[in-house]
Amino acid sequence: MILTILIFIVILGLLVFVHELGHFLVAKKNGVRVDEFGFGFPPRIFGIKRGETVYSINAIPLGGFVKIYGEEGEGADSNRSFTSKKVGQKTKILFAGVTMNFILAVFLFSLGNIIGLPSAIEENEIDKYPNAQLQIVGVSQDSPAQAAGIEAGDFIVALKDQEGNFIDDIKKPSDFQAFIEEAKEKEIIVSVHRGDLNLDISLVPRSNPPSGQGPIGVELATVAKVSLPLHRAIWEGFLTTISLIWLILVVLFQLLKNLIITGQAGVDIVGPVGIYTLTNQAANMGFIYLVQLTAILSVNLAVINAFPFPALDGGRALFIIIEKFKGSPINKRTQNLVHTIGFALLILLMVAITYRDIIRFF
Repeated sequence: MILTILIFIVILGLLVFVHELGHFLVAKKNGVRVDEFGFGFPPRIFGIKRGETVYSINAIPLGGFVKIYGEEGEGADSNRSFTSKKVGQKTKILFAGVTMNFILAVFLFSLGNIIGLPSAIEENEIDKYPNAQLQIVGVSQDSPAQAAGIEAGDFIVALKDQEGNFIDDIKKPSDFQAFIEEAKEKEIIVSVHRGDLNLDISLVPRSNPPSGQGPIGVELATVAKVSLPLHRAIWEGFLTTISLIWLILVVLFQLLKNLIITGQAGVDIVGPVGIYTLTNQAANMGFIYLVQLTAILSVNLAVINAFPFPALDGGRALFIIIEKFKGSPINKRTQNLVHTIGFALLILLMVAITYRDIIRFF
């Protein structure tokens, strides 16, 4: 548990730190004064001033922040102020964090492709991959598998029934399904590998499962670690990141549509508790899964921050664009009020998601 907490803090810290580093670097490049670059959040533990910027280490190690001169509207007559910069410069500074999260995702997916990311393969390709394994990729609610304690990410090692029928070194979903079909309403032992653990799990396959679930309620895939040469790894890392951005946008659109029409989300979303649970699962499965999870979270952070909602980078950029077309500044008190309300709504949403995560996972 302590190790998972540390990994969780490192992942979130890396994601937010890289995001803020983007704002810092582009602000400096455009001549904007940065008063502080902090690792972690206050209270401050240590700080050292180099040039005009204080570089600080803070007590809460969940990311970082940059304090940019003029971000709150001050210093309009100074060429070192964010407020005095052109629309294009402001927009670049605001979206620099999003860009850095995108770059981090491409880097991590590319690294994973070089090391060997777990990828689903077809049954007729299994012989090409000596490291192929049969993996549980989904567990249905209220199924025998869930009740018995089988988890998504478990690798199937062997199957055994009461009559002594036994199958090991199992790699094909079809072999697994055939065994289960013959064992309906009989107790079987499913041997799985989970992290550093080897577990023997007892359960009874159902004769009449709900539609789409199967006798024990699991989704299966044969996976193998597929490594790529450097040039292909980078290109595939880029394509994976773009595909994931599109998928997140589709899900967000569906989420908003469902909220407007039915008042219900209709899609699964997770907050910090859910991310912690995913981190624990990835840590049990191995380093490469943590790399993959961090890349996915980095893309999510980029897309969410680019969304034109108050208090987010996209929302702040929207005000700048409105000012450009309006031809005059929007009242700073009005902007701050809108961003404060937006931030409060985000906090309420996070509390609601966290409560739902606690109910779901614990």
